[in-house]
Amino acid sequence: QVRLVESGGHLLQSGGSLRLSCSTSGVTVSDHDLAWYREVPGKEAELVASISTSGQTNYADFVKGRFTISADRTNNLVFLQMDSLTPEDTAEYSCNAHRKYWKGDSEFTSDYWSKTTQVTVSS
Repeated sequence: QVRLVESGGHLLQSGGSLRLSCSTSGVTVSDHDLAWYREVPGKEAELVASISTSGQTNYADFVKGRFTISADRTNNLVFLQMDSLTPEDTAEYSCNAHRKYWKGDSEFTSDYWSKTTQVTVSS
């Protein structure tokens, strides 16, 4: 059974820092791209940051220079270090494990999601 369990959500003031963690089980983390998404009411979920199996990272423009994604694949963990938080970062955050693979001539994808953790930044 695949499980992604997030933690670290908190209420804090603008300018503060927070680290989100996501532990995974039942999935081979070493062959999955890992990512953090966030969602606010009334808007679609948006990609915050991702890290590929090769370690390449990608960030949304609105977090570049402030957030850092990292992965400890040996221990099946992925982190999101968030610095210089602003009220606009208030959202529900979730982690994702994604993989594309082929069986014969067909391409498949697998996606696993954690529940969300609330991050609230007050001004």
